[in-house]
Amino acid sequence: MSKGFLIDQDGVIYVEDQMIPGADIFVKSLQDNNIPFTFMTNNSQRTPLDAVRKLEKMGIHVEEKNVYTSAMATAHFMAQQFPNGTAYVLGEGGLISSLHENGLTLVQNDPDFVVVGEGINFTLEMVRKAIDFILEGAKFIATNLDASPRKKGWNNLGIASIVAMIEAATGKKAFSVGKPSPVMMRQARKYIGLATDEVTVIGDTLSTDIQGGVQVGYKTILTLSGMSSRDQLNDFPFKPDLVVESIADLTLDSIPW
Repeated sequence: MSKGFLIDQDGVIYVEDQMIPGADIFVKSLQDNNIPFTFMTNNSQRTPLDAVRKLEKMGIHVEEKNVYTSAMATAHFMAQQFPNGTAYVLGEGGLISSLHENGLTLVQNDPDFVVVGEGINFTLEMVRKAIDFILEGAKFIATNLDASPRKKGWNNLGIASIVAMIEAATGKKAFSVGKPSPVMMRQARKYIGLATDEVTVIGDTLSTDIQGGVQVGYKTILTLSGMSSRDQLNDFPFKPDLVVESIADLTLDSIPW
């Protein structure tokens, strides 16, 4: 059996603020059997504590060590590339905290990096400054390239939209750290202390969770309770190792490896 799990949150454990039935039972089974796991999320706005509190309200009791975010992966990557570097940030909460924790300094002038994460308080003036910094030589990083859900009234444009605007204005491509990037997939594995062949990814999105897992050699389980449908399986040149309707259909005994 797999030794540990990297589990997506939205679409696998809950949808918006409603827990998907059976999610609490599966998580409890991991805890009862001392199986390593972490919730691996592309959301860079929330801190691990924010995620823990949201899960707590649904009756799922975990610790901050059970959450790994694209903000954590991004800050770790930047600190490795440029120790004690500086960053101009279009982002909030979890991203800012992670940058500080990894020894990076937030600045308003002459940054080593321009970093884009989730947020609702961006202004065109902030974007203009980011563009100028990149044209002056700052490295362009995105915590992920998640698109907007394209729902009326949605207050988050999606990082992909902001990044596309800056890329068009600078001619520079952003380096994305979050899923499906191998950078985050490998760092999340190391975060729970497992080898490649010991990890299973559980996710609801073929283009991020499953693609990311396939790229680095993990086993993958697709749940159909979120973004992806069974009809979309033929749209990709790779496939998950297992497909279930929801996490309620998943038990440790039902995983065939």
